[in-house]
Amino acid sequence: MNDGTIDWSEIRQRLDAAHTLIGQGFSPGPAEKKRVLMARAALLSKEPKEHDAGEYIEVVEFLLAQEHYCIETHFIREVYPLRDYTPVPCTPSYVLGLINVRGQIISVIDIKKFFDMPEKGLSDLNKVIILRCEEPGLNKAAKMEFGILADAILGVRNISPDDIQPSLPTLTGIREDFLRGVTGERAVILDAGKLLADKNIIVHEEVK
Repeated sequence: MNDGTIDWSEIRQRLDAAHTLIGQGFSPGPAEKKRVLMARAALLSKEPKEHDAGEYIEVVEFLLAQEHYCIETHFIREVYPLRDYTPVPCTPSYVLGLINVRGQIISVIDIKKFFDMPEKGLSDLNKVIILRCEEPGLNKAAKMEFGILADAILGVRNISPDDIQPSLPTLTGIREDFLRGVTGERAVILDAGKLLADKNIIVHEEVK
């Protein structure tokens, strides 16, 4: 330990040896007791805090305009490849159109336009993340399903609550309203519940 680093394996070995001696009837003196207690305190302060499996947040991570975004999986019905879609007249610019998912018509939101982010042309990597929420007590609009367009899906991961920051100075305006948090890796966690409940996103298929 002369170089300033702490050998935690050595501390563990000292504690294990002390426990063995005490179990064999050895009674340490005051100085030895103090060393054992100090080693135990140092070890406990170093060991990382463990979380129960249920405390982690499972998310789908995806790309939007080269930025990493996440949505909690319990809001996601499925991820569907964007093969073709039907534009809907008389709708906001951020409404990409309608897709047919095994006979069900789903509206698709171009979330980049909704968030005023840089646009990117469609490609074979584009996926539609179909959101839904069936929690009791939510209004009818919140229970509706729709898809959001992702540039690419990066995968599913677990995020510790300790790794989530409440906000980021560079996120302002409409994105901040739908922000769940930001990870230490600068992945933005969207609040899918607010997206599902926002009346501006609900697409009415009626054409006047």
